[in-house]
Amino acid sequence: MALTLSDVDRFEAARPRLEAIAYRMLGSASEAEDAVQETYLRWQAADVERIEVPEAWLTKVLTNLCLNQLTSARARRETYVGQWLPEPLLEGDPMLGPAETAEQRESVSYAVLVLLERLSPNERAVYVLREAFAYSHREIAAILDLSEAAGQQIFHRAKKHVAQGRARAASGGGAAGGAALGGTVGGARGEIDEAAARRIVEEFLAAATSGKTEPLIRLLTSDAIAVGDGGGKVPARASAFEGALAVAKFLRGLFKPAQAKRDLAGGSPDLYAGTANGGPAIVAVVDGRVFGIMCLERAQEGIVAVRSQVNPDKLERATARWAAGDFGTPVLTEAL
Repeated sequence: MALTLSDVDRFEAARPRLEAIAYRMLGSASEAEDAVQETYLRWQAADVERIEVPEAWLTKVLTNLCLNQLTSARARRETYVGQWLPEPLLEGDPMLGPAETAEQRESVSYAVLVLLERLSPNERAVYVLREAFAYSHREIAAILDLSEAAGQQIFHRAKKHVAQGRARAASGGGAAGGAALGGTVGGARGEIDEAAARRIVEEFLAAATSGKTEPLIRLLTSDAIAVGDGGGKVPARASAFEGALAVAKFLRGLFKPAQAKRDLAGGSPDLYAGTANGGPAIVAVVDGRVFGIMCLERAQEGIVAVRSQVNPDKLERATARWAAGDFGTPVLTEAL
């Protein structure tokens, strides 16, 4: 049946919420857009007049599409070149979704998106719908065709898994130096503004470009990790660096200028301080193109994890967002 303008408007009004759900479910903006578009095609083919609660119907269709995508994605990621990391979103991207509560902000943090990869598809769906969008257990049961009791059990299990992963970040895992990171610290649910993010990034870059490991070690927790995702298109280590000393040595080398790095990036990048998924991030930009985003996960005692996204396929949306916004002046120019 052909959709009326009212039907199209109703879907478009729901699109931001659907995209935000799909992004949290899939960890990929491009896959989220595809899932929402497929939901629209299902809406277009449906007898809309017989759908009593369109918002619930759309959420159910989208969620089940995402569940199918997650199942197939697990098989694809077994053959993925190197580490698979979520696609980071820069500050202000509407796909980040609601941010009124601590739970909503945390659900889209880069660290939590990484943890969600460890959950089963059903656990991820229940966690996202309940924690980020406050769906009732009854509504979630209807969306996933589960009993309400089963949905509650899945939620508690998923929340426990995420909490266990976040506990390490909240405690700092034992600090190597206990630096204050620009005087702004927070636990697992900490918020950060632009000024605080810039202070953290400036202090981090000053240490990383000092040519010494000691300043970096002071900023890192003793069990800090560093990992990157190049997708086989940009060189990135297949396994994570672990421990403050190993991470510091890696970062010292990473930020050491070299012609080979400039050739790889297509020029010498400018490094900006920003936020990605609500946390401090270093954005490397070459001629208006986002070449990489380094997300810094912080805890009370220091930086717990350094995760770098350099797969160009996962930076297209960030580049478009960068071109449309004003992200200030770089912290470092021609950094490499």
